[in-house]
Amino acid sequence: MARFDRFLAIDWSGAKGPVQKGIALALAHADGGPPVLVDPGRGWSREDVLALLREDLPAGTLVGLDLGIALPHADCGAYFPRRDLLLPDAPSLWALIDDICARDPNLGAQSFVDHPDFAPYFRNGSVTGPHFGCDGANHGRGRFRVTEHAQAAMGCKPYSNFNLVGAAQVGKSSLTGMRMLHRLRDRLPVWPIDPLPASGSVVVEIYTSLAAMDAGRSPSRAKMRTFEALNDALEALGSPGVGGDGSIDDHASDALLTAAWLRTAAEDPSRWCPEGLESTIARTEGWTFGAR
Repeated sequence: MARFDRFLAIDWSGAKGPVQKGIALALAHADGGPPVLVDPGRGWSREDVLALLREDLPAGTLVGLDLGIALPHADCGAYFPRRDLLLPDAPSLWALIDDICARDPNLGAQSFVDHPDFAPYFRNGSVTGPHFGCDGANHGRGRFRVTEHAQAAMGCKPYSNFNLVGAAQVGKSSLTGMRMLHRLRDRLPVWPIDPLPASGSVVVEIYTSLAAMDAGRSPSRAKMRTFEALNDALEALGSPGVGGDGSIDDHASDALLTAAWLRTAAEDPSRWCPEGLESTIARTEGWTFGAR
């Protein structure tokens, strides 16, 4: 029996500015058909996405957010070791970030990464903070959550949410996303930080490369920049293709493919109980839906 009626994939962005070119939304329906882009006609802002999820989200929607929903915790026993700061779970982390960044426009998170108490934990520009690793034990790419180790074991190349530099950095998008999750706290459960409810809409973290891999593409070929490549991947997932020819923006193709992938993956019970996900990890670090 289908648990969800709709599947909304959101390719997120931590870029500065009132509108982010890197944000793309795509929707797939449980009753079939090709995924479709949700286009406001002027580009998306992070506040636009927040308003949609708070006010206009249809009931029974599985929402996939392409960002890290928490920072590493299990490796050091704390988000910010060496600081006397009680943050028992991810929602308390979200609240801290949103409070410190209350004056940052566009759900930005610059005040947090510049804060003297927290800047030492990040790699930012040419500066690598002294606490970027955990007690000196780090592979140069920063601290990982348990789910990111699972991604790596699947052949992916995850990046630390404490990394704020480089084309593949995920730190800024994750921190801005955590501000949004804090503001959705009274509206939408976030799996697995919250238990999966029997009905209603739910947010999960996604990694679009996992959708591409399930469609037969390798991690190094996860990005699809032509309609032909996208439609081949959609066909591999059992989804009808989308109209179009020639090139396509890879943010749009990521969202379209992942919406179709969520439609299939959500009905697999094993996706909701991956190995390595126990209660403390669920509460503090969360998990990437589809990581095994």
